[in-house]
Amino acid sequence: MPRTLDRTDLIDLALGAAFLGTGGGGDPYVGRLMVQQCLDEGLSVTLVDPDELDDDAFVIPTAMMGAPTVLVEKIPSGEEAIHSLHTLERHLGRKATATMPIEIGGINSTIPLVVGARLGLPVVDADGMGRAFPQLEMETFGVYGIPAAPLVVSNEYGESAIIRSDDNRTVEWLARGVTIRMGGCAYIAEYAMSGADVKRTAIPRTLSLAIRIGRCLREAKAEHRNPIAALLALLPETLYSYGRVIFTGKIVDLVRETRNGFSLGRMRIAGNDGHDGAMDIEIQNENLIARVDGRVRAIVPDLICVMDTETAEPIPTEQLRYGQRVTVVAVSVPAMMRTPEALAVFGPKAFGLDEPFTPIETLEPA
Repeated sequence: MPRTLDRTDLIDLALGAAFLGTGGGGDPYVGRLMVQQCLDEGLSVTLVDPDELDDDAFVIPTAMMGAPTVLVEKIPSGEEAIHSLHTLERHLGRKATATMPIEIGGINSTIPLVVGARLGLPVVDADGMGRAFPQLEMETFGVYGIPAAPLVVSNEYGESAIIRSDDNRTVEWLARGVTIRMGGCAYIAEYAMSGADVKRTAIPRTLSLAIRIGRCLREAKAEHRNPIAALLALLPETLYSYGRVIFTGKIVDLVRETRNGFSLGRMRIAGNDGHDGAMDIEIQNENLIARVDGRVRAIVPDLICVMDTETAEPIPTEQLRYGQRVTVVAVSVPAMMRTPEALAVFGPKAFGLDEPFTPIETLEPA
């Protein structure tokens, strides 16, 4: 049954999407304010379960593309993604019947909500990454046979480019170059597909999961319970069936730069509260690998979530600061993200990491 979101849902969604985004996907607070403005104008946001889609529905996902650090200085209006969707509709000669996130992380969980509210389109409660990834080919849509192209990328001036290629990685490379020319942050419509293809290739009900995660953290804090413990108790009820704290400490070193359209960096966390040594985390928009004294404690595609120890709020990579006291949580991803086909597209080798993928459940705790 379709679900209409309210203001509390948006608060919870922003918090839960920040957690699932593993540090990437852009600041969800900005996205929440954009959707809130739509509600203040009397518009509505409707989520539809993927199983309720007609097989011949026509779904066009929408998103932000670029470095999250740029988004902080280049706030979108929401019209950019709408322009991309309309341009793709004209190019294909077909109107969308719904939109959808390409990833559940950060602002990209909310951009489709803005598009849906302003165009009167339902938003499918699913996505193509189950987290955030830095590159467009790293989507379950593509892993399971949906082409990314044609893709439209647009900026705040109403300028756009249509990208065509039979290779999803080439689509990413070309669109990344256009995004860099547009100031390092732009808005896209891509992976147009049928309702039947959504059911086959998307990770289901991730928007409602993000809302559940945000609500869990919020209510635990209000009831003076341990929010992270409450979250870990929730996970076995979901597709993300396992999670644990892998480190706590203080950020003592942080290097971060925007290069080639990505936010790249690394951080070191000095252990405390029973965690010895130091944890090093490598970043490409998102947290990719966590090592303690050189030993892997979690690795992509499993989630590595850096949370503020005092507030239990997830910290986007662009908001990391020297001296922050943090708790690092690792979470297993859904089974469809761990297949050989999926790992070939967004496993460790795709990021130039030498270590093989090892599920968080089987890695030795720190």
